[in-house]
Amino acid sequence: MPINMFKGQTTADMQRWLQRSALAFAISTAMFASINVTTINSAQAAVTTADFSGLVQQVTPAVARVNVTKTISEAELAKAQTAEVLRQFFGDRLRIPDRVATPAIEHAYGTAFFITSNGYMLTNHHVIAGADKITVTLNDRTELDATLVGSDERSDVAVLKVEGSQFPALPIGDSSGLKVGEPVLAIGSPFGFDYSASAGIVSAKSRSFSRETSVPFIQTDVALNPGNSGGPLFNQRGEVIGINSRIFSGTGGYMGLSFSIPIDAAMDIYEQLKNDGEVARAYLGIYPQDIDRNLAEAYNLERPQGALLTRVSPDSPAQKSGLKPGDIILQYNDVQIMEASDLLNLLNRARPSDSFRARIQRNGKQMVINGKLAYAPNDVRAQSGNEQNDDVQLGLRLRDLTADEQAEIAVDNKTGILVTTVDPTGLAARSGILAGDVITNFHQKPIETVADFSGAISSLPKKGVVTIEVIRQGIPAIIGLRIE
Repeated sequence: MPINMFKGQTTADMQRWLQRSALAFAISTAMFASINVTTINSAQAAVTTADFSGLVQQVTPAVARVNVTKTISEAELAKAQTAEVLRQFFGDRLRIPDRVATPAIEHAYGTAFFITSNGYMLTNHHVIAGADKITVTLNDRTELDATLVGSDERSDVAVLKVEGSQFPALPIGDSSGLKVGEPVLAIGSPFGFDYSASAGIVSAKSRSFSRETSVPFIQTDVALNPGNSGGPLFNQRGEVIGINSRIFSGTGGYMGLSFSIPIDAAMDIYEQLKNDGEVARAYLGIYPQDIDRNLAEAYNLERPQGALLTRVSPDSPAQKSGLKPGDIILQYNDVQIMEASDLLNLLNRARPSDSFRARIQRNGKQMVINGKLAYAPNDVRAQSGNEQNDDVQLGLRLRDLTADEQAEIAVDNKTGILVTTVDPTGLAARSGILAGDVITNFHQKPIETVADFSGAISSLPKKGVVTIEVIRQGIPAIIGLRIE
């Protein structure tokens, strides 16, 4: 009612008009809110609703639980378990007598899945690392012995083989076509609960952790826990687009960050392990870093992009091609480089002897560099299933030092070889040798190459103590190795 309409009206008439107006406003507001809520809820349902029930039923027969048996020392078990439990009751008054370090058995588990009908399966390296026996349990409870075809530590991919035919192989998808926000499904055995399914979305792509890994991980919010490792990650079409590998956690359990190996990279590793028994990686010899806002301004870039070379290794393919520290790689084989991880991911997928073409910026000017990759001198070789896990019969895996590593330890004109892996049940581990140690002298013989070390073994006594000189974190030390 307009203001001038109040003329001649009683107070009661005005109150009735105001009440009717308020009621109409409340009704219209409620209707509008209802429409908005309905629209929002419909949008949310469209985003979050993904029915995987049919997919789970379809793919479950091709997923298997991996059962691993490992030999560990009883001394380690006593230290980690028995002593701690007893001290909770008796405190520091407890005196535990020395016990003979006899072997003990540890059981572990993970997940694997069939990629061929004749029994080839994929899982994680860390699931089967150090295994003495591997079996797989199918969803119909059939248990089969599995053979390790090969395993690659850097990519965390392992290939298993079971005898038989007509296994339900899973279709392989294209992980490069994944989109952030796309629904995905994982199947595995978290905490031993077989054939558990969990769904989520792709949170990010091309996640890199460190130089110890060589694949750009797929990040998801799928609930992965111990036991999911090695299991398949599916898209909505039922295609495998990743191998569930690790979680980011401060507690050991799921915290919303899960990482999977792209199936494109995993299948490349599979082909090399199956055909060659090892993984050959390419080497360029560069140390790249990301470019932030300040560096972009300092190097006159329009925006932060590219990989800045902080170091180029001597006698490397990079140096031979003409690359220098301070160069910014903007494109590699016509692929735009936004971050250093983009370049590393391309190099990790390359093969030795591949040619490359890099567009770089140097001193404010762009130019093109051509070169050829080589074999990685510091490659952590894949472990073939028909090789001995113990290269030198002492529980060690060794490799020669690179030129850069040799320069870092060139104290008193010493050289040596690097310990890459130590078997926790071997003689070397019992003597205190650690992965990362550089062995410079063994049994009074200078060591410059792995061949020198292997040759020194022939002169070892059958029983007794010999000395090993090492450099550990830059500090020389002498260790007594007991042969028994």
